[in-house]
Amino acid sequence: MTVSPCRSNSFVEHKDLYQFLLAVQEKCLKNNSRQIVSISQEIDLVDPLVVLNKLTQVNEINFYFEHKGKGEAIAAIDTVTKLQIDGIERFTKAEYFIKSCLKNIINFGNANQPFSGPHFFCYFSFFDKNTQADYPFPSATVFLPRWQVAVKNQRCILVTNTIINASVNIQRVLQTMRGKIEFLQSLESYPHIDCFPANFRKKSVTNATQFKRSVFSALEKIRSSHLSKIVLADTLDVRSSSNFNLFKSLNNLRQIHPNCYIFSTSNGKGQNFIGASPERLISINNQQLITDALAGSAPRGKTPAEDAANANRLLNSEKERHEHLLVIDFITQRLSQLGVLPQVLAPRLRQLSNIQHLWTPISAIVPANVHPLKIVAQLHPTPAVAGAARDVACAEIRRYESFERGLYAAPLGWIDSEGNCEFIVGIRSALIDGDRARLYAGAGIVAGSDPDKEFAEVQLKLQALLKALV
Repeated sequence: MTVSPCRSNSFVEHKDLYQFLLAVQEKCLKNNSRQIVSISQEIDLVDPLVVLNKLTQVNEINFYFEHKGKGEAIAAIDTVTKLQIDGIERFTKAEYFIKSCLKNIINFGNANQPFSGPHFFCYFSFFDKNTQADYPFPSATVFLPRWQVAVKNQRCILVTNTIINASVNIQRVLQTMRGKIEFLQSLESYPHIDCFPANFRKKSVTNATQFKRSVFSALEKIRSSHLSKIVLADTLDVRSSSNFNLFKSLNNLRQIHPNCYIFSTSNGKGQNFIGASPERLISINNQQLITDALAGSAPRGKTPAEDAANANRLLNSEKERHEHLLVIDFITQRLSQLGVLPQVLAPRLRQLSNIQHLWTPISAIVPANVHPLKIVAQLHPTPAVAGAARDVACAEIRRYESFERGLYAAPLGWIDSEGNCEFIVGIRSALIDGDRARLYAGAGIVAGSDPDKEFAEVQLKLQALLKALV
C-alpha cells in the first residue's frame, strides 16, 4: 500500500534532525552518557483512540485521555523510562523522578503547539499502599512514553521520545520513526458507536443490605461527631462470555459522555483501568490553576419539567449544599497552605447524561516553585471522594469496604516540562481483566443521608459505565 507523502515525512527526512541526533550522539560518546531526545512534529489528523487500539501491546504500559467537549485527546504508548512505587513518599518521589528526567531531555521540533514536548503520565492509587496483595497496579506509576499522539482543535501532534547513546544507530532511529508515521497516517477513523451486547453475568460484591447497613453505621458515627462526611463506595463484578473490547468500550464512553474525561491506563500485564470521570482534580495552564468542587447529586429527569424540578431540589437542598461546602472549604484551605491563593467562582450545575451535580470551579495562580504534584498530594483525596475529616474518613473507609479501591477515586493525569498539567479523579470507573470487569461507584454520606437513596445513587453511577461496556 502506498501512503501519500504528508508534511510529517518531510520532517523525518530533514537533514537538520539527522545532524541534531548526530551531535547529541557525539556528546554522549564524549561524556560516556545517554540522553533522551524528545521530537515533536505535526502530522495529519488521526484519532488517538485508533492509535491506542492499533499500537498497544499487552506487555506495554499505556495511557489514554479524552475530553470530547474540549476537543482534546491524547494517547501515550510504551515507555522510555518509568517509575513504579508504593508508600507514603510516592508523590515526592514521583516529583523528583520527573525533575531528574527533565534534566536529561533535549527537545527538537515544533515546541509551541499544544501537547508538544515531553509529557509524563501519572496514575496513583487511592491509598498509598494497597492491602490486597494481588491488586494489579502499584500505588504510583509515572512514565515517559515512547510514542505520544495528541489532538487539540483538530491539529495532531506526534511526540517521539527516544534514548540516544554512543552505540545507537541514528539511521535506524529515523527509519523507525518514518515507518511509524506512515503507519499512523494509514489508519482509518472509528465508527460512530458500537453495539451494546447485554449478555453479562453481574454480581454485587457487597449486597444492598450490607451497603445500607454501612450507611446506617456511618450515620451513627456522624451523629457522635467524629465525622461530618464519609464516601462509601460499592463495586459490581461483571463477567462477559468473551473478553471485553477495551477500544469499543472507550469509544462508547466518549459518545455517551462527551462532557466527561474518558480515560484508560494499563499496567503492561493485561489489566486496564478505564472510566468516564466528571471530576477534574487540577489543571494548570501557564500557571493558571483550575480545580473542581464537585459534590451533591440528583438524577436527571425523564421530562424537561422533572429535570428542572430535580435540579431545583438539588440547588436548594440543605444536605446537598452542606456536602458541597465541605469540599470547597477543604480545597481552599489546602491550597492556601501551599501559598496558592484560591478564587471561588459562583456555584453552578454540572449536568451529565444520567446525573447532575453541584459544581463550583476554583481558580488560582500557581507560584513557580510549587510543582503540580505538590498540589495533587495536598488535595488528594478530597472530601468529594473520601470525607471529612479526611484521615478519620479514610480509616473508616478501610473498615467498611471489603474490596481494594486501588485506582478508584484516585488522581490520574499528565504533566509537561513547563509545569502544565491535567489531573482527574478516577471515579465512574472499572478495572478490566480479560472477560471480567469490576465497576466502582460511591456516594457521600452526611447527616440527613437516607440509606435507600444513597444505595440508589450508587446504582445510578454504576449504570453509567455498565451501559458502555462491550
